[in-house]
Amino acid sequence: MAEAKKIQENLAQSTTTVPHNTAAQQSDNVAHALAGAGGGLLSMALTYPLITLSTRAQVESKRAQSSTLDAARRIVQREGFTGLYAGLESALFGISVTNFVYYYWYEWTRSALEKAAIKAGRASKKLTTVESMMAGAIAGSATVLITNPIWVVNTRMTARKSDSKEAVLPGSTPAKSPSTIGTLLAIIREEGFSRLFAGVVPALVLVINPILQYTLFEQMKNFLEKRRRTTPTDSFYLGALGKLLATSITYPYITVKSRMHVAGKEGPKDNMITSFNKILKEEGWSGLYGGIGPKVTQSVITAAFLFAFKDALYNMTIKARRAAAAKKI
Repeated sequence: MAEAKKIQENLAQSTTTVPHNTAAQQSDNVAHALAGAGGGLLSMALTYPLITLSTRAQVESKRAQSSTLDAARRIVQREGFTGLYAGLESALFGISVTNFVYYYWYEWTRSALEKAAIKAGRASKKLTTVESMMAGAIAGSATVLITNPIWVVNTRMTARKSDSKEAVLPGSTPAKSPSTIGTLLAIIREEGFSRLFAGVVPALVLVINPILQYTLFEQMKNFLEKRRRTTPTDSFYLGALGKLLATSITYPYITVKSRMHVAGKEGPKDNMITSFNKILKEEGWSGLYGGIGPKVTQSVITAAFLFAFKDALYNMTIKARRAAAAKKI
């Protein structure tokens, strides 16, 4: 009887939502971070061609009005099918690091707020809307500052015009596209280290995107959990809905950030407000929403798969904890 009770206590400690000690909390934060990184990597790989189409439309204003299908056909004709995956290497690395950092800080902040709620004697330890937004703001700001250089490199690689578009002498080989490391070193060498933080201000403004997304997700999930246990399928639909609204609201700033990322050393170094006003003046409101079709589609699908994959991966981690706890008995 005592042995059975000990097993139950170990299992409860390994699967509790808010771990009771620092080591357990740290382990739980890392588990969420790894699940988020894995989910982000899988969802990014599935939807990357849509990212390419959206980024091209954002930074090439003269092509912003073309349809998604026409843009895809043009890229394939000019650069081959692999052109749709330009910069995939840096994107996979970037999304893994981004999601790991984000989810680690988000879970760390959330656990601190939940503990504060318990200490204050609040009936429910679930985060309020304001607390969810605070957790998202802290996690998002930390993520932007740490990962912005990765996304500058990725945007440069995704938006580059392939050398295959230019005339090549018969028998000669087109210039090879630069690698991720090559692009990174070229930016530092030609434009300076500070250029890796181009667009960091609009990126910080865009922290409102995950704040909206995760706040909506958390509140909808809390509402659903009052009735039944949520599943990865539920997370798929809730994540899609949250991302749809968040991306639609913040898209103009996504466009401004992409333009600032690709501004070369010879071009003007406009700040966020100047870039925003210039696009509005030269291209109108439609310029701020160039490529929104593929971007919203990609964002919604990616977010849906991300939340579904993350929940599935986290549940796998919980099962591994249970198995490990049972073996220790």
